[in-house]
Amino acid sequence: MINKTDIKKKHYIKIRISIIQKEKWKKACSEKKISLTSLIVNSVENRFMDNERRKVLAFIEKQDNIFGKIENNINQVAKIANGQKFISENELRNFSDKLSEIIILKKEQNEIFIKIYAELSR
Repeated sequence: MINKTDIKKKHYIKIRISIIQKEKWKKACSEKKISLTSLIVNSVENRFMDNERRKVLAFIEKQDNIFGKIENNINQVAKIANGQKFISENELRNFSDKLSEIIILKKEQNEIFIKIYAELSR
């Protein structure tokens, strides 16, 4: 049976690495905005790094906001087209730009989902 005090993070593991290697690890942690402990534990346990989780959540949030804006623009274009039976070149260009954003986001989304599925299948 595991004691509650064993679950708390109060145990240490000492490892010997070169100063150069240590600096590389610290630099990697700094770039990823994670702790050295998180880097080591998540690497050993094949889990998502904290920065990767943040990227996924930020992407989903960004995607949700952009898709909301795109939905509004599509509805506006539809109202104009139905009411006037005409769409100006500027409005059509704006609509086309938004559709291009959707294509880019879908590609990013698919790449992220592939990485997530790969991680989950380990």
